[in-house]
Amino acid sequence: MISTGEIARGMQGALALLKRDPAAPSYFDNTLEACIRSFQVMILVAPLHVTLMLLRYASVTSTADDLEIVLVEALRYVVDWLLFPVLFYEIARRRNWLGNYPRYVSALNWVNLPAMIVAVIGVVLASLMPPLPAELIRIGLQALFFYWFLVTTRMMLGVGWPVASLLLIVNWIPSLFISLIVDRFLGIAVAVGA
Repeated sequence: MISTGEIARGMQGALALLKRDPAAPSYFDNTLEACIRSFQVMILVAPLHVTLMLLRYASVTSTADDLEIVLVEALRYVVDWLLFPVLFYEIARRRNWLGNYPRYVSALNWVNLPAMIVAVIGVVLASLMPPLPAELIRIGLQALFFYWFLVTTRMMLGVGWPVASLLLIVNWIPSLFISLIVDRFLGIAVAVGA
């Protein structure tokens, strides 16, 4: 399991990336072992993700039973987390970025921890507000996460905004399709009055 020291270092690195600190990449080792260990962040983030799912399912209806929802959402969580590193590996191989692959994927994994903390706080706040301010908070959160991904990509790979934007699309579009497929499979509809 990840030590508290590793958690502190990963969080500091993730926040340094958000602040565009030039030293931010040094928080993440560029080794395959560090990359593989960073996937343990999934375990740390899982309770926060469950919290977000509980908040989400409180405002929607579904034709699926509870067990089916839990199993499908758990599968989506794992697939969504692993999909971009798999896709990016092929991109990195073709672009000769494999030397930066472990550090970049580690950084993205660690960014998920503070990002999910911010997401839970934001979604809880949005749930307590009228519709317009709530939607503005959701849009602001999405913009923050996109920016965080772009900055992380630029700093870890040394690429410009256009390439970082293309990688954001490669990350986001498959996740969006997975969400649409899961919602359709589970028969999710927005609850009246939500």
